[in-house]
Amino acid sequence: MYYAYAIKNNNDKIYIGQTSNLEKRLKRHNGILKNKKSSYTYRNKGKWKILHKEKFLTRKEAMAREKYLKSYRGREFIKKLIKE
Repeated sequence: MYYAYAIKNNNDKIYIGQTSNLEKRLKRHNGILKNKKSSYTYRNKGKWKILHKEKFLTRKEAMAREKYLKSYRGREFIKKLIKE
């Protein structure tokens, strides 16, 4: 299984990505596991929480959805989720 996901921190920053292990990836975003110091979530500290996630059978599908979520329409979709 692969996931496309959106996370949000307590400073209202949003990050969109894809992974095969969502639990482990969230631990990296939150600094529990080692993360690159140049990464967006490292530079934007805070408690990151899952805002939205979708499952896919292939990485290719997850990457396509990630790309969409990073587009203007995808970001509008994410903003709508926040308001609800």
